[in-house]
Amino acid sequence: MTTYFMFGKYSSESIKSISAERTNKANEIISKLGGEVVARYALLGEKDLVFIVNLPGEEEVFKASAHLNKLTGIAFSSTPAITVEQFDKILS
Repeated sequence: MTTYFMFGKYSSESIKSISAERTNKANEIISKLGGEVVARYALLGEKDLVFIVNLPGEEEVFKASAHLNKLTGIAFSSTPAITVEQFDKILS
């Protein structure tokens, strides 16, 4: 499993249908792709939210992004992440 940060940007339409139910459906999408949601945060600034997820690979991230956009209207950009300890080990 790889950790990914999925950054979301609301459209004027997507913000109208914010709800706990929609968030639960988003979690289900990640689960159906063999992943898990580690955390979700609302943000101030260039991006409106971030999902921190563990997913099996890039194919699942592409699918998650597309399915979440279809469900919510939120545009996502994703990036893989590793811990600082893993980073130190790789570069040592």
